[in-house]
Amino acid sequence: MPPRAMNRSASDSELSCAEDDIKHRDYRVRKSSLMSLINWTHVIRTYLPHLFVIGMFVLVGLIIHQVVTDFMVAQNLEEVNISFDFAFDVISAIQDLIMRQVDAILHLRRMQLFSPAVETTFLVLVVMAWIASMDNPTYLLSFSTFKPPESWKVSQDQIMEMMRLQNCFTEESLEFMRKLLQRSGTGQSTAWPPGITQCLKGLPSDQSIERSREEAQMVIFDIVKNALDKAKVHPKEIDVLVINCSLFSPTPSLCAMVISHFGMRSDILSYNLGGMGCGASLLALDLGKNLLQRRSFGGKALIVSTEIITPNLYKGNERAFLLQNTLFRCGGAAMVISNKWLDGSRAWFKLLHCVRVQGTGDDAYQCVYETQDSEANRGVRLSKDIVKVAGKTMEKNLTMLGPMVLPYSEQLKVVLTLTARFLFKSLGKLLNTNKFPIVKVYVPDFKRAVDHFCIHAGGRAVIDGIEKNMKLQEYHTEPSRMTLLNMGNTSSSSIWYELEYIVNGQKSNPLKKGDRVMQIAFGSGFKCTSGVWLKL
Repeated sequence: MPPRAMNRSASDSELSCAEDDIKHRDYRVRKSSLMSLINWTHVIRTYLPHLFVIGMFVLVGLIIHQVVTDFMVAQNLEEVNISFDFAFDVISAIQDLIMRQVDAILHLRRMQLFSPAVETTFLVLVVMAWIASMDNPTYLLSFSTFKPPESWKVSQDQIMEMMRLQNCFTEESLEFMRKLLQRSGTGQSTAWPPGITQCLKGLPSDQSIERSREEAQMVIFDIVKNALDKAKVHPKEIDVLVINCSLFSPTPSLCAMVISHFGMRSDILSYNLGGMGCGASLLALDLGKNLLQRRSFGGKALIVSTEIITPNLYKGNERAFLLQNTLFRCGGAAMVISNKWLDGSRAWFKLLHCVRVQGTGDDAYQCVYETQDSEANRGVRLSKDIVKVAGKTMEKNLTMLGPMVLPYSEQLKVVLTLTARFLFKSLGKLLNTNKFPIVKVYVPDFKRAVDHFCIHAGGRAVIDGIEKNMKLQEYHTEPSRMTLLNMGNTSSSSIWYELEYIVNGQKSNPLKKGDRVMQIAFGSGFKCTSGVWLKL
């Protein structure tokens, strides 16, 4: 009997309505194959904290049962009258029994004080605690994204009008930006900060530090409050705070701003990350995770990812700098994570893997570079090599991530093609001939290990390139395209808008318990970061 096809329902979104023209690949996977993809270690560790708590109650119950039974035998009683005195006698007997057990262990006892059931249960709990301590789980309790007010939203024509009103761009630059806007994949209702949009009302644009701080406060305070409320976490429960914002780093820091506004603890560990570009969110999350793991009893961390647009409008005419004026928009995301066992029962996702790759060559360092143009106008220059550099770093990142998530069958195909390629190349050099075929390295199918993809909405070309190279279907890149359309490139927070799109009910690829979600982002330097989450 042929395996049953996995059903995919239609989507109401713009992107996936054209099902008459586009046929998605019909996945046919045997149940045995699906079972082999399950990471049973993570399954066991997910439920281990609950089993441990149940085991503790069982252990206490067994001890109380043994003490009460011994007491009844010693007093020749057939039944017990529950009273305060009786409870006090039981507690005293338990304390005396434990002290005698400890004393017997220290003196290499030969007689058995506790019953075999008590000692067996205790031993099982010790083993479970040891296994769980090796896991160091990281749970996502909640996340929230910034929803800009209607007064912040502008159309593409209004964006071009704002550029004209700056009175600094040539007609050639304005036409270039207009073409960039048309090809960008951004929609007709994306957010710009009030300090810049006020020029549409006849006022000059205000890029001062105060208007920049106002934008930061409105975005960050909103997402932090919503994230804490969703997680049902009080600000004073936060142990670690990490905020990443590449191009705006005021004094006092953004961390100090959040700590002061929400009244967080004075001993909170706070870190401000700057200059790390659109891939910084997963770096901030990884930093928060590592800091939590150093705490003896675990804790909670708040991660904030945003980019402030107000001070970063480029006012020159060099083309390498103009893309930032047409692609980036206001946005932000806040995440609450925890590594406490008991938080796993109410968490939304569990972090399985987090991988980062940093480019080391000069071409990688220079491809996204903040500097001044020939007329001393500050901006971010994008190199023509950015696509090639991004491809190399993503390839290295997925090479590191692949063995962690891919089934062995996919890994074996990669190893076989690499081996064949090496052998044929070596034989060709040895025999001085070009007759041996050039073996193309197998590109593993990540769709066999990952159900949903959150690809950084860096632009339409970025999404198209990753979709082609990873052989993804349109519904896999739908969250990225819809985020780019509705929000624009919100820098490091874009992958969280995409995850929100998936969580809130993507019709073409519904999210289910046990699904894996991959986030991929790129940043200046040049770096590629990826993370894989398990839906709980």
